[in-house]
Amino acid sequence: MRTKSIIEPIPKSKPRINVVTLGCSKNIYDSEILMGQLKGNHFDVVHESETAGSDDIIVINTCGFIDNAKQESIDTILQYSELKDQGKVGKVIVTGCLSERYKPELEAEITNVDGWFGTNDLQNLLISVGADYKHELIGERLLTTPKHFAYFKIAEGCNRPCSFCAIPLMRGKHLSQPIDQLVKDAQNLAKNGTKELILIAQDLTYYGLDLYGKRNLDELLRKLSDVNGIEWIRLQYAYPSGFPMEILEVMNERDNICKYMDMPLQHISDTMLKSMRRGITKQKTIDLVNEIRDKVPGIAMRTTLITGYPGETEQDFEEMQQWVEETQFDRLGCFTYSHEEKTHAYALVDDVPDEVKQQRADAIMEIQQGISFDKNQEKIGNTYKVLVDKKDGNYFVGRTEYDSPEVDNEVLIDATVDYATIGSFVNVKIDTAQDFDLYGHIVK
Repeated sequence: MRTKSIIEPIPKSKPRINVVTLGCSKNIYDSEILMGQLKGNHFDVVHESETAGSDDIIVINTCGFIDNAKQESIDTILQYSELKDQGKVGKVIVTGCLSERYKPELEAEITNVDGWFGTNDLQNLLISVGADYKHELIGERLLTTPKHFAYFKIAEGCNRPCSFCAIPLMRGKHLSQPIDQLVKDAQNLAKNGTKELILIAQDLTYYGLDLYGKRNLDELLRKLSDVNGIEWIRLQYAYPSGFPMEILEVMNERDNICKYMDMPLQHISDTMLKSMRRGITKQKTIDLVNEIRDKVPGIAMRTTLITGYPGETEQDFEEMQQWVEETQFDRLGCFTYSHEEKTHAYALVDDVPDEVKQQRADAIMEIQQGISFDKNQEKIGNTYKVLVDKKDGNYFVGRTEYDSPEVDNEVLIDATVDYATIGSFVNVKIDTAQDFDLYGHIVK
């Protein structure tokens, strides 16, 4: 549960809007768009401020993806709801995925929230706080990340039929943003100091089918790659079925497109893949991973897996373990199955005990920890271009092109020896390595 210490500030003459964001990078992007609109309406707007005033408006952007995320969202709503009852904050407004999916139930249970809004309800949310939706601000954002990188949403919603996933219920059908608008947004970000675009969507590889009648991610990548000032473009959330191989050609052509691919594969057992409605088989998955690695030598591949899906046998799990060992993903995350109402899999019996789900997830991550350690040991003595994200204690903390913020490896540079500017690129020679951290020094 995310909690915040509340410190009473000096009283203000007008309400301040404090936006609290839960969940994934898509929610971060949505919060930034909301904050851009609020700033354009001359509101004093902050993100996850630890201070609270009695007239503050709290906007909680919720996640409703899996059980843990839903509980964190509910706990946060209750926390601020209680502060409202105590007179320590003004209004409490809830938006995002949880509100989209469970609004009637939430309204009935938590009665002192001032407004509930869904994922596509920005205009009504703005009206509720006395703001106007300004069309001229489309694409304008108030970044909550360091200004040198930004999450860059190229599409909303999803048309995939995955049995376990509630995202289409909360986000709707796939809707691509036009290339011209995305290029303009990228240019605006670059003018303000953004150097890295992290492309996000529920499914990047579906991009363009609804607008252009074809998968058009390769053309978008070329146009974004041409934007002056953008030095890294990173791809997250690529779907394996129907993967557009032409984007690999662009990755090889353009130096500012990171050799990095985040592709959630979820499982490898044919039985599980079929029940999950993934539209791909074990052998096709293996062939795809091998082909991507063949076409883009040195690419870092990240995946996410699910343990404890209904009907997952010990044999299914052992098959996944063996595949993880053999495939040697550069990055990997693992989640336990969450039984979500109104999904196709909800009709199945959730028959794997929670403790078994967790044991299996832990076992996968233990394997990956060893893989990550071995891969990091191979980096010792090599020099990498590193983007410096922050200073933490006695270290500057950065990333290589093979690492995304928050979820991947970090490069630590001893700040008592070297100096770096936040948001700058430096060349770092790796001296030592641990499971998920690299330590190095700056070289000219």
